[in-house]
Amino acid sequence: MPPDRDFYEILGVPRGASQEDIQRAYRKLARANHPDVNKDPAAEDRFKDISEAYSVLSDPKTRRRYDAFGPGFRQVPEDVDPEAWARAGGGRATAGGRPGAGARGGFGPGAEFGEGIDIDDLLEGLFSGRGGRAGRGTGRGWGPIPGADQEAEIELPLEAAYRGGRHTITVGGRRVDVEIPAGVTDGQRIRLAGQGGRGGDGAPSGDLYLIVRIAPHPRYRVSGRDIHVRLPIAAWEGALGATVTVDTPGGETKVKVPPGTSGGRRLRLRGRGMPNPRGKAGDLFAEVRITVPHRLTDEERRLFEKLAEVSAFDPRRR
Repeated sequence: MPPDRDFYEILGVPRGASQEDIQRAYRKLARANHPDVNKDPAAEDRFKDISEAYSVLSDPKTRRRYDAFGPGFRQVPEDVDPEAWARAGGGRATAGGRPGAGARGGFGPGAEFGEGIDIDDLLEGLFSGRGGRAGRGTGRGWGPIPGADQEAEIELPLEAAYRGGRHTITVGGRRVDVEIPAGVTDGQRIRLAGQGGRGGDGAPSGDLYLIVRIAPHPRYRVSGRDIHVRLPIAAWEGALGATVTVDTPGGETKVKVPPGTSGGRRLRLRGRGMPNPRGKAGDLFAEVRITVPHRLTDEERRLFEKLAEVSAFDPRRR
């Protein structure tokens, strides 16, 4: 990376950006340029530049030094205070009648900073293990670069989300085993530590975050941890009341239909929705649908006709 390339420019954020903005920008750029995802030959260099910029700007202390000393901040000893540096003129101070900064905008040979501090002496230890990183790792002075976090979506049938269990998915050409917790909900993130982008120079890999999407179901509708299901009942079951069977993702169960139940009524079964390993399970709502026979036997027709004669009930009158 050119020595004068601005880290804020690399991440596409203003100098006053918050730490959240910096992290958000890094994740977006890292995902787009990671060598495991982007096969452009130049993507790896862009990814390294992005990672270096993030490693500097994500650390408040390092960012403060970068803002004070500029691209050459690593050549400034750790014990040089940024505020003192600014008060002294940012490297333009002189001592003993000699200029304190060369044409590079940093310290020139033989320059001194403040009173009685010889910069040549201070810099001598910089590349002998006193904190300098040049010449190690990638050869670009960066040192180990942690792998980027990655995100991927995983679509699960409702039954699989309800029960949980081990699944194998493919992410970026890799097969990854993941343990799905029982009762996982739509939009929930599952963290797989160390399964993200590979780190450089022995640095740890990033994490992989799986975003769960529950596939549409022909019978059930999920809202958070609550499950909604249609419950068809006969007209006489609604009128007289009954105990009927209702299907749930966890198996069949019984629900009591009170006498006088009309279509559209919701019967609540507490705790029969999506499980919750950390708290209260969701509920299941059975939505009543009144159904009648498509074809009537002679006896059924006679009975319905008799009911129509004797009943004063008018469903259109409130």
